[in-house]
Amino acid sequence: MESLEVLRKLIAHLPERLRAMSADQIEPKPAQGKWSGKEELGHLLDSAANNHQRIVRTQLEGQPAMPGYGADEWVRLHRYQEREWVTLIEFWVVLNQQLLVAGDAVPASGWSRTCTIADSAPVTLQFVVDDYIRHLKHHLQHIGVALEDLVPAAAAAP
Repeated sequence: MESLEVLRKLIAHLPERLRAMSADQIEPKPAQGKWSGKEELGHLLDSAANNHQRIVRTQLEGQPAMPGYGADEWVRLHRYQEREWVTLIEFWVVLNQQLLVAGDAVPASGWSRTCTIADSAPVTLQFVVDDYIRHLKHHLQHIGVALEDLVPAAAAAP
């Protein structure tokens, strides 16, 4: 599956790129009510945790009804702005490795299994994973991480 291959590349190459970012790049908030780079990476931790649950439960349950989550509240609760950048990077790697294991466990016939998220119409497991990767790439690019050499051109747009 292409999205899982993109995730493999990101896990292999992203930590080095994130570690190279300066405090001036990751700590300032661009405007009142906007996330800093640290908070945006933290949001990606929350996204990985929630999407991991979706991947696992959609494989194991018949059309599970999954909750949504309030991104701003999760970011505030986890206090990402106050946390060490290197710790956030390490946590991102571990969470995404776990998500990748769950994705690799999906049999070919399992990608069409469905779940609902919040009040959504049913979505396939394929959609969940593809949407997670689109979301991940969007936020990484917003933080300022170059992805062009890691992500196929057709998949580069959020």
